[in-house]
Amino acid sequence: MSMDDTVRAAIPAELSDMVRSAKFADGIATIIADASGLGRSAAAQLQSELEQAVGKVPEVNEVRVALMADKVERRIVAVGSGKGGVGKSTLTTNLAVALARSGRKVGVVDADVYGPSQPLLLGTQNEKHRAEGQTLIPTETEFGVKLLSMGQLIEPGRAIAWRGPMVGQALGQLIEADWGDVDTLLVDLPPGTGDVQLTMLQKFKPAGALIVSTPQDLALIDATRAMDLFRQGEVPIIGLVENMSGYICPHCGEASNPFGHGGTESAAQGLGVPFLGRVPLDMAIRVASDTGQPPAANDLPQGEPFAAIAEQLSAWLDRTA
Repeated sequence: MSMDDTVRAAIPAELSDMVRSAKFADGIATIIADASGLGRSAAAQLQSELEQAVGKVPEVNEVRVALMADKVERRIVAVGSGKGGVGKSTLTTNLAVALARSGRKVGVVDADVYGPSQPLLLGTQNEKHRAEGQTLIPTETEFGVKLLSMGQLIEPGRAIAWRGPMVGQALGQLIEADWGDVDTLLVDLPPGTGDVQLTMLQKFKPAGALIVSTPQDLALIDATRAMDLFRQGEVPIIGLVENMSGYICPHCGEASNPFGHGGTESAAQGLGVPFLGRVPLDMAIRVASDTGQPPAANDLPQGEPFAAIAEQLSAWLDRTA
């Protein structure tokens, strides 16, 4: 057996498929391995395991491991609203879960620095983020979605009183984290058109923006302002979503529209942007969200509106790839 074969034979079976070549010369073993889809932490572990395994070969004095990886083409989708309380975070969570169920590698950035809610919605409020040096490591959720949120970096209930530069720096750390094989990054923006939105446009230009509104006129006026900001930044508007659209009484079955109905669709037509769909005002959605179990994670009726909107978002991403 040649020394090249001896070196390769020392590589653990579970790692052998990742090794592209194994060479030995002058006491040095050179290993080339494929680390595609691995984050920094997993890649470092792969390198360490290869070095330890091959280093046990008596003739080997030094192990050199070169890792190759295909660059992940990661696209950012901003989810915004003109005002708070329209269900933007709930929509972001469920879109992420639905996209993950369809096979995409999805991550969520909770960019609402002052009011982070994604840890609650994705059931990770008791978990803290890790970091390697200055690089954050996203949390793996049970729904196949990776998450980074300020809500997991500060003490529960603690107020954040930051000015613009600090907010921009925090957003940068969240987006520039070790996202590994994530190809679609949904950014749950705070309401309005402030520092986070401006930093996003200047440093991390999204592939597109999705705007959430309730049907009432006041929310639509603010949603129009949010769209205008993205248009000024030359970010395509993927479409509008109408949330809290209609309510079915669980007792009598009568339908009512406490926030109006159809206003977002009419606004989308008037503005010349796609209307992506409606999500009803449903107690079951609220209860599931509060318990960290997104409706889009199952096949119940409450998850269907989110799945339909996610399908349109996925089609948009494919068309514009």
